[in-house]
This record gives sequence, C-alpha cells and structure tokens, in this order.
Amino acid sequence: MMSLDQLQKTIHNPVIPYTGTILGGLLPGELVVIRGSVPDVSDRFQVDFQCGSSSKPRADVAFHFNPRFKRSGCIVCNTLEKERWGWEEITYEMPFQKDKPFELVFMVLKDKFQVSVNGKHLLLYNHRINLERIDTLGIYGKVQIQAIGFGSNIKEMPNGSQFEVPYVARLNSALRPGCTVIIKGEVNKNPNSFAINLKSSDSKDIALHLNPRMKTKAFVRNSYLHDSWGEEEKDVTHFPFSPGMYFELLILCDVHQYKVAVNGVHILEYKHRFKLLEKINILEVTGDIQLLDIRGW
Repeated sequence: MMSLDQLQKTIHNPVIPYTGTILGGLLPGELVVIRGSVPDVSDRFQVDFQCGSSSKPRADVAFHFNPRFKRSGCIVCNTLEKERWGWEEITYEMPFQKDKPFELVFMVLKDKFQVSVNGKHLLLYNHRINLERIDTLGIYGKVQIQAIGFGSNIKEMPNGSQFEVPYVARLNSALRPGCTVIIKGEVNKNPNSFAINLKSSDSKDIALHLNPRMKTKAFVRNSYLHDSWGEEEKDVTHFPFSPGMYFELLILCDVHQYKVAVNGVHILEYKHRFKLLEKINILEVTGDIQLLDIRGW
C-alpha cells in the first residue's frame, strides 16, 4: 500500500459526484491514488479522467474506469470523444468488495494507464486521447471516497534509454546489509519468464536467482552454489507480474535475508544461502522484459 504522506496533494472526504481540476495536468510517472469503500447497495461507480468539465456538450473522457457489480461483476473501460463512446475493454476480475475498503492506484505511463487495486495489478489501458488534454478528475456513482491523492511514484521516467537484455553489470560496490537494488522494466506482451541474478565475479555461484514464470505464475527463488542448484522456493501470496505491465522491483539486502518488493508492495523474503555478501558484485538480467533503469546504493 502507498502511504498518502508520499503524495503531494490530497483531497479528503470529497462529496460524490466529484469533479475536480487536476492542477498541472497528468505527466508520465505520476500516480493518482483513491481510497474509499463500496456501499452494499452499489450497482456501479466510475472514475473518469476528463478533458474539461463541460456537461453540455459533454467533455471528452480520455479514460472511463467503471466497475459494475451486477451478477459476478466486471470492469468496463472506454473513451468518450465528441459525445460518442469507443470500444469497451472489459475485465472480468472484480477486486472491489461491498462494504470493504479499497485503495485504487492509477499509474500514468507515457503510452498507457496501469491500474492496481489493494496492491495487486488489475489492468492496462492504452491512451486513445493525448495525455496532455486531461485536466479534470470525475468520480460518480455509488461509492464513498475517503481520500484522493496525487503524486509521483516514479522518480523519473526513462526516456527510451533502454538497457539491452541480457544485461550484465558490476555493482557500484559489493553487497552488504542495507544495500538496495532497484530494477525498472516492462514485461513483454507475450512473456514466458525472466530472471534477475546477483552473482560473484570470482566463481559461477549465484547468490540470489529471482525467476518469475508467467505461464505458471510461479515466482521461483534459488541459489546456484558449488556447481548445483539448491531447493526452489515458490510461495507468494499473489503473483505480481502481468504481460505488458511496468514494474519497479526492489531488492533490499538485510543481515539474514533479501527482501523483495514490486511496485511498492512487499512480495517475499529469501534467506541468505551464499553468506559472503562482500563477494556479490554482479547483477544479471535475462528474459522477456524491456529493462528501463537500474540503480543501486
């Protein structure tokens, strides 16, 4: 979960229907975080990223995000231009539950919106209207909102400067407790798997092997020591990756273990099997992703 303190601007307990100006517009790398709950009587609600607030003629809606609760429920996404709806993109996964709080996060990327609910990736929606035209946020329907926050999660969006995969580089300094490595990337559209390895340059040993496998939704962790793989660890409460999604994967090296988070949500811990941390000085990334940025400190 995001903490709303990280956000530059927060609106508390807005009255619904809500229509508000997005000061400064939306830029790639920004986040809109909405916290609320769905009343038991709700049949639907919507969040609209609008181009203005006119009602006659109705302002264009660049991104209409519309959870509907009839039957098993679905989420309809669309764009309204010149008072005409385009084609509906329907997601049949329903992360909202009646009378339960939710945290809805819209991550603005240069070519799409990426939406997650309660820390879990939900869907992608490609821009059909120029992002620069969006200046208004509308929330309508049967929903209660505690807070709307605006901020930028992504320190700077890569400007297409990509790292070739497979990628191998020496870490600025060898690993030690307190070290953090951040890997930013985008999963390919039709991925099989990818891997991130922390290794030692003076042996074939792999201290940490992270290997998300898309087809089976298994997040495999392992170590390669003395010319053989150890026992795989696979358990995660939910698999954090989806085709086409942007991610920031953070590896924190602790005294006894690694901690791994994806898009700000803690996913797993992995106890050190390779104990000589100061020998770990190589980072390797392979597989079905575009690598956008890597940093470590």
